[in-house]
Amino acid sequence: MTDTTVPVAATARRRLALRVLPALLLTALALAGPWLAPHAIDAPVTAPYAEPGSEALFGGDQLGRDVLSRVLAGGRELVVTSLLVAVLVTAAAAVLGAISALRPTVGRIVERAADVLMLLPAVLGILLIALSWPDGGRLAVVTASFFLGVPYAVRLVAGAAAPVAASGYVEAAAVGGERLWYLVVREVLPNLRATLLALFGLRFVAAVYLVATAGFLQVGPQPPAADWALMIRENSGGILLNSWAVLAPSIAIGLLAMSVNLAAAALVPMTGRKAVPAL
Repeated sequence: MTDTTVPVAATARRRLALRVLPALLLTALALAGPWLAPHAIDAPVTAPYAEPGSEALFGGDQLGRDVLSRVLAGGRELVVTSLLVAVLVTAAAAVLGAISALRPTVGRIVERAADVLMLLPAVLGILLIALSWPDGGRLAVVTASFFLGVPYAVRLVAGAAAPVAASGYVEAAAVGGERLWYLVVREVLPNLRATLLALFGLRFVAAVYLVATAGFLQVGPQPPAADWALMIRENSGGILLNSWAVLAPSIAIGLLAMSVNLAAAALVPMTGRKAVPAL
């Protein structure tokens, strides 16, 4: 009988690489984009809304600036901000969700607070925080995205942590006098790796759209900064003259969010198989 374990494992690794590689390439391109831009992002090189040509592969924007250069330079802040929001939301939700599962009284309080925050529309929440914090800039956007993302994430983690908290080894550790933080860090969270990884992917996608929405509303980056969402707002009036001024940053936002979410989803089964035996 032929041993098919090695070929199957190699095929699984290749599929995993194919699903993770686009996210890594797009993220790296967004981070390195400012150094790859062929022109200065604030210098006109063509006529306003010029069509694609040799001077500008994607044409010009409303001021004649190179669209390609601005697209390459406009993703770094979005990626960094979205990654920061996703990490903060996932970490806060992991701790609060685990504590909620271990301490039902605290869990009820957290759930009630999450229910109230979930009623706040995302755009309204961004505007409320931005208007009450006029000079907050990116920090205001991160704060708004954090408070808007935590309620959903906490409910998800708490639901996944409930059966873990009720398992025998966690109860034995609690009876043995282990402290709450030990139970959270050593007993509950290691068994939620798959859930937390999937949550990180979802929170990154949500953060991309929240940060992009804030940029479109001019909350955060201001002209003449190169920002994908800001480019969509600035060039929407000339979409019929040079559609790439709007399509290029729109496609970049969509591809970034989709590729990172697919990468996180591809990593979940491997993490999940390691976590199941401990349950």
